[in-house]
Amino acid sequence: MTAPVPAPAPAPAKAGDFIRDIINDDLQAGRCTKVITRFPPEPNGFLHIGHAKSICLNFGLALEYRERLPESGTRCHLRFDDTDPAKEDTLFEDGIQEDVRWLGFDWDGLYHASDYFEKLYEYAEHLITAGKAFVCSLSDAEIKAHRGDVKTPGKNSPYRDRSVEENLDLFRRMRKGEFKDGEHVLRAKIDMANANMKMRDPMLYRIRHTAHHMTGSTWCIYPMYDYAHPISDAIEGITHSICTLEFENNRELYDWAIDNLIDYAKFPSRPHQYEFARLSLNYTVLSKRRLQELVEGKHVSGWDDPRLPTIAGLRRRGYTPESIRAFCATVGVSKANSTVDMAQLEFCIRDDLNQKAPRVLAVLKPLKVIIENYPDDKVEELDASYWPHDVPKEGSRQIPFCKEIYIEQDDFMLEPPKDYFRLAPGKEVRLRYGHLITCKDVIKDDAGNVTAVVCTYDTEVKPGDNPVGRKVKGTIHWVSARHAVDAEVRLYDRLLSEESPPTGKDSEFLNVVNQDALKVLTGCKLERSLGEAKAGDRFQFERQGYFIADEKDCKPGQTPVFNRIVTLKDSWARSQKK
Repeated sequence: MTAPVPAPAPAPAKAGDFIRDIINDDLQAGRCTKVITRFPPEPNGFLHIGHAKSICLNFGLALEYRERLPESGTRCHLRFDDTDPAKEDTLFEDGIQEDVRWLGFDWDGLYHASDYFEKLYEYAEHLITAGKAFVCSLSDAEIKAHRGDVKTPGKNSPYRDRSVEENLDLFRRMRKGEFKDGEHVLRAKIDMANANMKMRDPMLYRIRHTAHHMTGSTWCIYPMYDYAHPISDAIEGITHSICTLEFENNRELYDWAIDNLIDYAKFPSRPHQYEFARLSLNYTVLSKRRLQELVEGKHVSGWDDPRLPTIAGLRRRGYTPESIRAFCATVGVSKANSTVDMAQLEFCIRDDLNQKAPRVLAVLKPLKVIIENYPDDKVEELDASYWPHDVPKEGSRQIPFCKEIYIEQDDFMLEPPKDYFRLAPGKEVRLRYGHLITCKDVIKDDAGNVTAVVCTYDTEVKPGDNPVGRKVKGTIHWVSARHAVDAEVRLYDRLLSEESPPTGKDSEFLNVVNQDALKVLTGCKLERSLGEAKAGDRFQFERQGYFIADEKDCKPGQTPVFNRIVTLKDSWARSQKK
């Protein structure tokens, strides 16, 4: 997978959140002289908008403090915590690297927890020798039964008092592959009565006869995440280990692993863990398990389906890296979990595209209009600006006008209400950039459906003119029937029909998947200039929303495919009120 050209890196965020306050205090007190952060995803899935917040924070801190301390060695690592070979793949690693670069960041070092497998094993033997770890032969179910619960202390494993010699012998034989999966595990020897369940003799190593995507078949025992993660941080010299609040209970184990090895291992730094509130977004799901269920259950087309909150899905939907960075900045960094309104993300993409997306004309549900007094063979080329007056950009194109045009079906009514200002029998409207037309008649099929509208145009008024004394309230968009580009348009909306998914079984959230989250329209009519659009080009379809030429399905010589990025206004809120 080829990584895209990185977007320009964002300006450093202003100090003021509690993470920056901690770092500033550490620098001022001399507890550190540089700032080294890391973004440590597990390569077992694709990143989503919640990860974008962590990416912006960790890489953003490195950019900010490197500017303040240019000679200090401040940096940010990308590290894959690849401790579970059964779920991990280079496909996910490639996707994660692509996502980080697309968001506008680059890493100062690419690492893997698997780089340290030999060291992690050595440190595990040291813990055994120091009487801090033991080989346990209980089954998974028995370990769980011995652990107790938040009200009941756990019970010591009957294997907890094995001698150092026996533990070393069993652990080395585990490495050699002499035992089956689940036959033995290595556990820390801490305290089975600890109020923190994470500290009740947690597992450090398990047997898994599965090839690893980085180390192949070299290992058949693998370290647990909670053991490998803090040690990897310490080996790399991380100064501030920043993670989300669900790891708050893991911090005690994080500290235990480092403190019981730091004298032996001579780590270059003593990292400390700090937790911030993860990003929660309404009308979607950010659970990796639920996203996987959507993909594997064929409820969506893949990890880059534009309905998903994955970074790959948002990229294909048409979101820009600048809009996602702006969104993460507005959300901020706090200690309290909260749910962010999807409208806030949509505001950021509208605000960004307002300055970037040229305006064009597109009719998504076409209705033919025949202008009976317009010459059959005449074609006018009308000048149309790509930009409104409030966007300081220049550029225009010529749009053809002829006897037959298409308008939106919704812009015509046979029996309109009183305050209807679009086209209806006897009513006059202005065509965007074009003439004034008046409806004189309609053409119907055998079932009574209107198939075409017959109009006349005002021959005395030039396109764009405003005749004195005449008020034409309605302006509608259109395209020339003779020059229109046929297209497929995909209208995307929010993944869920309810603000929050059910709290019961994971699969229950499928009941609130929005059935209207994707509507595919064929036979759409676009203005002539869009025939030259390339995959990834973004436009505002006037009165419709912002759209992007699909990066996969929009191919030269084929019918173009456009995805709706976002509507022009928060139409979802209006529909929910109705």
